[in-house]
Amino acid sequence: MLILEGMQAGVSWNLILEKEENFRRAFDGFDPDVVAAYDEQKVEELLQDRGIIRNRNKIEAAIANARAFLKVQEEFGSFDNFIWGFTDGKVIDHHLSDVKDMPAKDELSERVSAELKKRGFKFVGPTIVYSYLQGIGIINDHWEFCDFR
Repeated sequence: MLILEGMQAGVSWNLILEKEENFRRAFDGFDPDVVAAYDEQKVEELLQDRGIIRNRNKIEAAIANARAFLKVQEEFGSFDNFIWGFTDGKVIDHHLSDVKDMPAKDELSERVSAELKKRGFKFVGPTIVYSYLQGIGIINDHWEFCDFR
């Protein structure tokens, strides 16, 4: 999910969703052990893959993030333990009633972003992290009238 969030920066989510299977293929099923071992030859290969976003910075960030992810897993037992630790395992429910009330970032995403950057993650600014936290279910920004609530 973090790879997709980083790739989404500056482009529409629809484009990312259309290319999700291409990303999964190109990044070896998002296996962090495999992605962390990518070398310059693999980066060049990915830059030629028309099925994904071919941005060197984003591709190199995905590799750096896989390496940092593995270190976090080793330290905390799982990335899940690490990321949910920011909220003591609780979902943050904003009870939104209007689209104008949805923030692009908040204090939590700024804290998580800073910690991820400190640990070597790239393309993890507060806005990307906010979207990531929404995507993995830590932040619930479904409007009060939404069927998914």
